[in-house]
Amino acid sequence: MQTYLAVFRSRAQTLDFVARLRAAGIPASAVSTPKEARVGCGLSAKIGAFDLIGAKRVLACGHYGAFAGFFRVETRNGRTFVYPA
Repeated sequence: MQTYLAVFRSRAQTLDFVARLRAAGIPASAVSTPKEARVGCGLSAKIGAFDLIGAKRVLACGHYGAFAGFFRVETRNGRTFVYPA
């Protein structure tokens, strides 16, 4: 299963986004941002691939000036790879 991160430059906005995702019925959690992303405050919203479209809708309804982007995360052979989504 692919995992996506919504990366913000603000911890408060990350936590607000996770709360809004959950309120919309989208499973989400706050996780540490992988250093490979090279952006953000250290905290991101983690969502599954099937929830990406719904997460984008929730994002569009909020005022998230600290949003840095969505990233796809893959783990292979014990290494983490992060790609812009």
